[in-house]
Amino acid sequence: TRPTSPPHFPARGWALWLTPVCLGFALGFTIERAMYLYPASLDKAEFTAKRQKCITAGDVAGAIKVGSAEHNPLARIVKQGLLKVNRPDEEVQAAMDETALRELPLIERRTPYLGLLANVGMLCGLFGTVVGLITAFGEVAKADAASKATGLAKGIEEAMNCTAFGLITAVFALLMMGLLNGKTQKIIDDINAATVQVLKLVGGNRSKVDLQNIPAEYRPSGCKR
Repeated sequence: TRPTSPPHFPARGWALWLTPVCLGFALGFTIERAMYLYPASLDKAEFTAKRQKCITAGDVAGAIKVGSAEHNPLARIVKQGLLKVNRPDEEVQAAMDETALRELPLIERRTPYLGLLANVGMLCGLFGTVVGLITAFGEVAKADAASKATGLAKGIEEAMNCTAFGLITAVFALLMMGLLNGKTQKIIDDINAATVQVLKLVGGNRSKVDLQNIPAEYRPSGCKR
């Protein structure tokens, strides 16, 4: 009677698809974050210089108009501060801080998922490696030498492929997370520096602002004719 093969994990290659799924999610998060973060980045010196020119001339409406034309988090934060130009510095700062609390989570979201996907992808690769080895060693119990060699080779191939895909996924996700975290931190640092500079400009040039000549659509809250 032909000996019965011992039970083994019935993989047959399906575990190999776990890591490409993680890699696909990592690629999707990378593209989405890059499409948000890179347009949100700007030249801080040029940004501040534009507003300095308007604010020192007393043209707050011009500074607000410039900010309305720029679609990025820093412009929206500074715009809310300029809309409080007729109020004390504490209220200007509070207005910018309140807007920053809405903008910063949008800048930082989803990037940490890349670290999670790097770990999960590596673990899925390790799982596939183990499954492949189980398959390979299961083939050793077969009596037929030809099928034994074929099955052993397929199991080892599956194990090595899973290891390779796991490493590729982990390396890609970690590199992209590092790159996007660097871009995120630069945007946040620019926001912190620019808001402080704008607050100083507003405080030092508030006496030059003619609130009565500001058009209604750019009139700071609380300003009356």
